[in-house]
Amino acid sequence: MKETDKKKIAEKVQEYINRHEITQTIVANKAGVRKEYLTSILKFDFTYNAGNNNTGNIPDKHFIRLAELVDYDLKKKYWINRPTPQLTQMLAILEESREHAYTRLIVGATGSGKSHAISLYTKKHPADVFCVKVGSEDTLAILLDKVCKAIKVPEFKHKSMKIREISRALKMLSAYGKKPQLIFDEAEYLRVSALCSIKEFYDYLDKYCSIVLIGTDQLPDQIEKLRKKNAKGIPQLYRRIKFGIRILPDIDKSFKLFLNDVKDPNVIDFLRSNCDNYGELHDVLVPCLREADRLNEPLTLPFLKQVLNLSEASLY
Repeated sequence: MKETDKKKIAEKVQEYINRHEITQTIVANKAGVRKEYLTSILKFDFTYNAGNNNTGNIPDKHFIRLAELVDYDLKKKYWINRPTPQLTQMLAILEESREHAYTRLIVGATGSGKSHAISLYTKKHPADVFCVKVGSEDTLAILLDKVCKAIKVPEFKHKSMKIREISRALKMLSAYGKKPQLIFDEAEYLRVSALCSIKEFYDYLDKYCSIVLIGTDQLPDQIEKLRKKNAKGIPQLYRRIKFGIRILPDIDKSFKLFLNDVKDPNVIDFLRSNCDNYGELHDVLVPCLREADRLNEPLTLPFLKQVLNLSEASLY
């Protein structure tokens, strides 16, 4: 990596720290960069000294992570943020819920840009917004450990102690004038026990911290099925989120916001016929645009087929 890029990243990181009034520790945790490396980088010292003659240049991967955090582009971007209805509405919901400590359940189709919106949003609020991605195999214990790690609180043995400690830490942020928010992405994977823990968090954090569940329509469907079965704790959870459910708009399958720079009408027709959402559009366009630049070739349908290794029968 060029020295000029390293200096620019250091400047951008310092601006980010000043703008959000956060500590170096928060930045190091958010970016996944060692604190001692960050301290040196901000002094424009791009080397490390671990003692016993163990010295060298700070690996480029740490600069890359910091650049991603502060949105400093090291390479040409082939996917630019577009103000889709889903993005603008989701950001507005997140901002409102954070401002007033609301509990919300945001529902959007697969590939509508929910995780991308979360990434943009958490970068804007690094001091008090915490996001946990739910895994399909996550037990309640694993999920709570993820939350503890995100908020940087001790991982107690008992689940109830973890919930209390997490709640205490978030309340403390509120007491210091912050507006804490706890986000669960891909929340359709939450198990019954985890959903019940959301109810506990709500009871501890009402008026202190926003709680947001984000997922596909499987999430409210699952809650509704459990409610009809009178599953333990679910009716109480439903009562708390019933009027906080927000449905994102349907995806515009014409992809007008994304295809202005695509000149070949055959490519446009192919994308509209074969891509069901923004995620699929991204997975087609980005590698093809990058390869077209590398080879200095126009983006045509035959070229796209070659890059994606598609057969003739796959074109339409």
